[in-house]
Amino acid sequence: MRKACIGLLLAAAALVMIAAVPARAGEAPVYTGFLSSLAVNGYDPVAYFTDGGPVEGSPAFESTYRGATWRFASAANKATFDADPAAFAPQYGGYCAWAVSQGYTAKGDPAIWRIVDGKLYLNYNAAVQQNWEKDVAGNITAADANWPKVLK
Repeated sequence: MRKACIGLLLAAAALVMIAAVPARAGEAPVYTGFLSSLAVNGYDPVAYFTDGGPVEGSPAFESTYRGATWRFASAANKATFDADPAAFAPQYGGYCAWAVSQGYTAKGDPAIWRIVDGKLYLNYNAAVQQNWEKDVAGNITAADANWPKVLK
């Protein structure tokens, strides 16, 4: 009898604790992955424009922007980003551009990227990017309409 009462008390306590957990407030404005604060998985966003592709950033050159930590390969790239972060940060906070065009979020892969009209876009994987590239302009228009509503 006593064990049954203790079990019921523990179950009731667990229900109270579950009910006390706040509802998820939505996605962060910049994709950083689980248990990380690094934007673009630590890759240098300026390097896509200056070096033509992803280059790993260094902990020696970091900035904070939109609640995330951004790393850079050099002090010069950090200074360039700091002067105009919106010009170099990937669109849709680094979430997959295809997913955002479809009305949801998914991680963006720094290795699967494209610059369109001077803006950096990431996609989930190569197959998803192939779908996105079937109508880049239309997908960007759809994603722009969905952003940032998809974060809620």
